[in-house]
Amino acid sequence: MATTADYGLGEFTYPRGWFMVARSEEIGTTPVAARYFGEDVVLYRGGQSGKVFMLEAYCPHMGTHLARNTTSYVVKDGEHVEGDNIRCPYHGWRFGPDGRVNQIPYSPAAVPKSACIKSWKVVERAGCLWTWYDPENQEPEYELPPFEGYNAPHWVNWNVRELGELKCHPQEVVDNMADKAHLEPVHGSIDMVSFENAFDDHVCRQILSAGHKTLASDGGEPMTNDTWYTGPGILQSVMVGANPSHMLIAHTPIDDGVIKVWYGLMVKVDNAEPSTDDVALARAYEEAGVDAFAQDFEIWSNKRPCLHPMMVRGDGPFDKVRIWYRQFYNPRAQAETFQKRVNGRYTTKGTKTAPWETAA
Repeated sequence: MATTADYGLGEFTYPRGWFMVARSEEIGTTPVAARYFGEDVVLYRGGQSGKVFMLEAYCPHMGTHLARNTTSYVVKDGEHVEGDNIRCPYHGWRFGPDGRVNQIPYSPAAVPKSACIKSWKVVERAGCLWTWYDPENQEPEYELPPFEGYNAPHWVNWNVRELGELKCHPQEVVDNMADKAHLEPVHGSIDMVSFENAFDDHVCRQILSAGHKTLASDGGEPMTNDTWYTGPGILQSVMVGANPSHMLIAHTPIDDGVIKVWYGLMVKVDNAEPSTDDVALARAYEEAGVDAFAQDFEIWSNKRPCLHPMMVRGDGPFDKVRIWYRQFYNPRAQAETFQKRVNGRYTTKGTKTAPWETAA
């Protein structure tokens, strides 16, 4: 397992950006323990506002974990989450959603100004919970994606699945954006028409047009996939076909070199209000998508770190992807420097529209 320093990505261990931390349905008024960006955190839904909050896990008083308790009377008496606040199960100190202690029930003294813990910005969208991570503690520099199609007519919403932890640095996952050559042996792409990459500041795109060994009929129209990262941790992919689909793959650092991964797929159907058959069709598409992603997952789980790719003719622009990715591991003031080095569109040859040799 390699670390961010091994890849030489920059001065920060974890990248700046929007990241998924849970599915909406997982978080209620019972606090949930989690770990992201090398830190233990607590997620809970406020009983007053219904919003989800994410705080540092440990009380500054005596280091108690705010979520990992079932026997304290704070928990038994239903006082663990009080309105939008959370109480420490050890001594009952109460924290607001901003991480500041707003009550010490047994002390007449003023609450110490240092009695606070870290809080994160959390947004609930498209059935998922997203947080903004920035080692410089600045406000988001780009918007969280709108996830078009979610709750829209004709679309069957995704059923986001947690695929678990992957002991692999996210650099290896992001490399897939440039990896034209793996599409046939791993995923079954055939008769590739075109393979292009485009970089536009914080967005990295892959546009693929190709047939498939099993998903496309012989002699039929090639499938077109438009796949893009918004920042370092949110990938979406739209496939045009009889039933257009919209895929989500989210990965979030747990520790340096370990990530948590989720997968979801929305499918467009004929009926504005999807029928039972439409939902069954969408779930079948979802299963096929999970199987395809599992092919990548197996590769990543069993490879050694690729610190320096040995690029050959026919590979995609791995170097460009890695330069693009570095903007998120360095101070925001340097982001434009990396963007200027890659912004633009790149075509990888070895396809029908970009053959190796051109006619004389």
